[in-house]
Amino acid sequence: MIKLIYALWTSKEQSKQRTRDLLLNDVQSGLYDAGVNKLTMYIDDEYSTVRSPAPKLYRGPAISAEISLWIDDLEQHNVIEKILQSYGFRIAGYLVDECIYTEYGGNRHFHERDWPDGQRSPVVMAVTLMERPHRLSHEEWIRRWHGTQSPVSEAMQPRARYIRNVVVKTVTPDAPPFEGIVEEAWPSARHITNPFLFYGAKNIFQLAGNMYRMFRSVSGFLNFTKIRTSTMSEYILKS
Repeated sequence: MIKLIYALWTSKEQSKQRTRDLLLNDVQSGLYDAGVNKLTMYIDDEYSTVRSPAPKLYRGPAISAEISLWIDDLEQHNVIEKILQSYGFRIAGYLVDECIYTEYGGNRHFHERDWPDGQRSPVVMAVTLMERPHRLSHEEWIRRWHGTQSPVSEAMQPRARYIRNVVVKTVTPDAPPFEGIVEEAWPSARHITNPFLFYGAKNIFQLAGNMYRMFRSVSGFLNFTKIRTSTMSEYILKS
């Protein structure tokens, strides 16, 4: 199957609850009619109240939702986009190559998934859209992201789930030039807001060392002004 990711933006006037209701009710059923085989939505809804761990150094609004879906034929994307746009969403679509680095239950920080499709996941999601710095070739960027940053962050941070999506190509006109999309689940709000938990530190000295190590790792493959991270609710709707 083919995986597509859509970043969605709404108008300032639309409430978070309205966005959630549209996506989980009207949009979801329409996507199944369009032939979507698997579907997960990450939504900035009324239950998503945790501040993003990354500073907002970019211009423009944060995304209102991210939709990850799997289809059999890439040509289906035109119908999918018409559905999303018919409900007033501004969209950017990407064909991606998915790599699940850590699944639920894959480390000591969280248990295996035990909740049904359609139920809000008992985690805090962080969705990050990344641009490749011009100074790095695509191959070197992937090497630093997959070979350095992923192992460093996994060893240090208490993530419940970590999915890396490498953008193969854009599928919508004028989509921002993101080349990587990360979906990270955290066990609780405290794991994001408490720096000792977030950086896996037991004392102030270890915290300082881990923060420096993380800074070096992230700055080695990203520009901080190009990182867009949003905290959201996760809904695994059809697994």
